[in-house]
Amino acid sequence: MKKNKTSKNWINKQNRDIYVRESRDQGYRSRSAYKLIEIDQKFHFLSKSRTLLDLGSVPGSWSQVASKKIKNGKILSVDIKEMLPISNTVFLKGDFTKLETQNKIMKFFNKRIDVMVSDMASNTTGNKNLDSLRTGNLCLNALEFSRKILKINAYFVSKIFMGTVFKEIQIRAKEIFKEVLIFKPRSSRKESKEIYIFCENLKILND
Repeated sequence: MKKNKTSKNWINKQNRDIYVRESRDQGYRSRSAYKLIEIDQKFHFLSKSRTLLDLGSVPGSWSQVASKKIKNGKILSVDIKEMLPISNTVFLKGDFTKLETQNKIMKFFNKRIDVMVSDMASNTTGNKNLDSLRTGNLCLNALEFSRKILKINAYFVSKIFMGTVFKEIQIRAKEIFKEVLIFKPRSSRKESKEIYIFCENLKILND
């Protein structure tokens, strides 16, 4: 009975959510599309880009947003789960944290790219501190990879959760990028600890 009540409350919450309704009307696969739209409205980086890597892409809403902005470039979406096709986008199924997957990404682009976005998050355990730590480690992994794949004047965007690893991520990002900013989109639920880190211009390329 309790599970049914929880499911009903979740459905009611979804139906009241303006971003859920708009995503359905506009054909986006999830409300998270509006997070990337807001981030781009603030920092204006998608229209300047021709090559983009989307990590943790499933169900594909961020890739949908990117594909509308990057018409004549290359977009690679990566996730451990299957993703339905998106126009102007290539999908790679694999675990980003594995060297094999990273090598496939490097081979696909065969050059440094303009932008790397990550909406990766670990599976929730119910332990908020543990979930924050695991998602933070995914962001740290992505930051390290950014040094191998991004151009010197490129952009990096990643989801992070407020928690014990937050400061470590900020410190590492500032070691890698010249500009590091924190942003919480309006479309990110108020009760959520998620925020996004926006980084621009690598300090040193890693060959």
